[in-house]
Amino acid sequence: MASYALETPFITPLTYLSLFGLGAVIMRGAGCTINDMWDRSLDKGVDRTRSRPLARGDLTQSQALIFLGGQLSAGLGVLVQLNWYSILLGASSLSVVTIYPFMKRVTYWPQAVLGLAFNWGALLGWSAVAGAVDWSVCLPLYAGGVCWTLVYDSIYAHQDKKDDVTVGIRSTALLFGPQSRTILSALSVSSISLITLAGYLNAHGPAFYVGVGLAAAQLARVLYHTDFDVRESCWRGFVGCGWSGFWVWMGAVADYVSFQLPLW
Repeated sequence: MASYALETPFITPLTYLSLFGLGAVIMRGAGCTINDMWDRSLDKGVDRTRSRPLARGDLTQSQALIFLGGQLSAGLGVLVQLNWYSILLGASSLSVVTIYPFMKRVTYWPQAVLGLAFNWGALLGWSAVAGAVDWSVCLPLYAGGVCWTLVYDSIYAHQDKKDDVTVGIRSTALLFGPQSRTILSALSVSSISLITLAGYLNAHGPAFYVGVGLAAAQLARVLYHTDFDVRESCWRGFVGCGWSGFWVWMGAVADYVSFQLPLW
């Protein structure tokens, strides 16, 4: 019994972490495939993307479709390991993933649609463990993730803004223009505030808030140092935003471990 009490709090999360880690890699890859299939012609006109396999002609659309089918099948294999509520919730995200590449043709907010797709795991992860979504906690967490995606993907989009104008691609980088630093700072504050609110509503402890504080400091550092007119600087800023997510993650892990320690 002592061994069971020691292992159970960590075995169950590790099982879900493995499933979601694998699922995230597979579905992120599927999203990239869909994006490249949609954008084959556009990618030829953008310096950074013209060497992609479809744009360069190394792969045909038929070959890409077969590869996509394999990715989606693998993703389905992961999804069916979850409860039915989560299976339906996860399957519903595919529509957002599919339409995202089209959005850059019709709106200056494709990054917002990307945020809706990328942060679906905030809902799916909760439902997989608890059996259903607690919307009071998950909605602010989801919204905070969407704001975070808007920050890092807008910085990413600044790399291609000159080519985007030429080929007719729209983005928040073009929409925000010279006001990017101010707007992205506001979105960063919104992201951190919403994630903090989610932690408060879920009764997280001090370790979580330390992680969120480090994430806030990292976003502030990125936005202070990024030159939105220099491609290399934007790339560093984009990568730097990922570290803010890392610190939120580490805070949540530390909080979970500290909560479980009294059970040992």
